[in-house]
Amino acid sequence: MTSKYLVSLLLALPATVAAAHPAHHDAAIGTAMHGAAASAQPAEDRSIRPFRVHIPNEALAELRRRIRATRWPDKETVADRSQGNQLARMQEIARYWGSGYDWRRVEARLNALPQFVTTIDGIDIHFIHVRSRHPRALPVIVTHGWPGSVIEQLGIIGPLADPTAYGGKAEDAFDVVIPSMPGYGFSGKPASVGWDPDHIARAWAELMKRLGYTRYVAQGGDWGSPVSEAMARQAPPGLLGIHINLPATVPPDVAAVLSSGGPAPAGLTDQERAAFDGIDALLKKKRAYAAMMGTRPQTIGYALADSPIGLAAFIYDYNDGEPERLLARDDVLDDISLYWLTNSATSAARLYWENAGRSIVFAAAQKTDQIALPVAITVFPDEYYHAPESWARRAYPTLSYFHMAEKGGHFAAWEQPEILARELRDAFRPLR
Repeated sequence: MTSKYLVSLLLALPATVAAAHPAHHDAAIGTAMHGAAASAQPAEDRSIRPFRVHIPNEALAELRRRIRATRWPDKETVADRSQGNQLARMQEIARYWGSGYDWRRVEARLNALPQFVTTIDGIDIHFIHVRSRHPRALPVIVTHGWPGSVIEQLGIIGPLADPTAYGGKAEDAFDVVIPSMPGYGFSGKPASVGWDPDHIARAWAELMKRLGYTRYVAQGGDWGSPVSEAMARQAPPGLLGIHINLPATVPPDVAAVLSSGGPAPAGLTDQERAAFDGIDALLKKKRAYAAMMGTRPQTIGYALADSPIGLAAFIYDYNDGEPERLLARDDVLDDISLYWLTNSATSAARLYWENAGRSIVFAAAQKTDQIALPVAITVFPDEYYHAPESWARRAYPTLSYFHMAEKGGHFAAWEQPEILARELRDAFRPLR
């Protein structure tokens, strides 16, 4: 599991679990029968155990102490953010985080939801699992990214699981499964290499199988996009299709120019040229964080694990220092606090190293042409780049849905949960 003081894991009797979730009981019985017939080698514990978050008061007090003890750098020598997060801004965040912020609020929000943990390939996988009250709900597994977490998706659970309460129809309901990626938050930390998006995709298929689902869909943004794309390539039994909101649409010829730093190719449409310029700016000016984590996750990890303000500055800078432009300050600090309290900044950063520096928006890098299942895409206007539909259709031969949302950005589930939920209803309706 995670840090020794992180959580209390409540183990219930099998009958108790079975009463709430019959599929869990069936899986446990199947595992026991398999184990009886297997060799003497110990089998992996495939049980699904209830989970509850509890951060001790001592850990929260230590966080506040470290914030107060921050050794600040000298003030930037420019009047803008061109050197990074400005000193006055970070000191303002520190004052609130160290005194006015309340972690117990988000902890209670998490514990109001059904949470579980199961061991897959030696790693404890934490996940939220909300079953809809509506019959024939379609199961969906939703994958977060970096620097996100399951907190990022809390707002979509209601609109997906209970659409009638949000202006939708009962027949559009979803059972919602939201796992913490390995190395992130409440999931375990890999102790060896190999947990790349392909491995995570296989683990998610196993998770859905253990939950008893034989028909389901997948959704993701940021790292959730390559994980969902990998699931679609692997096409495990039961997966019907995927929805992504950071698609890998950049064609190989355009990707080659972007990688070499050359000028935009001739013949691009206005939308394609805007996408090229957006990705070019991202690669040249805003990907330093990815380069550090993709090549030296352990090195950057020493700073992120030792200084809460260092961690906060790193995450704030990722979003141009303005995550509060689209999110409430408490929302951002909930997520940063989760990284700190689980000491998962370093283990999370290793996903970039595992991916060997491959861009998650380059189509060839994600092998999108190998996907045979339906693919749905929503582009949000404040995303880092606007994937043109022309590129999307080249990248995904089985593209079944493409839409530009009216508002929202990179953290779509966080920023505009009802819009994203509506997009999933529309995108997956033909697959029900």
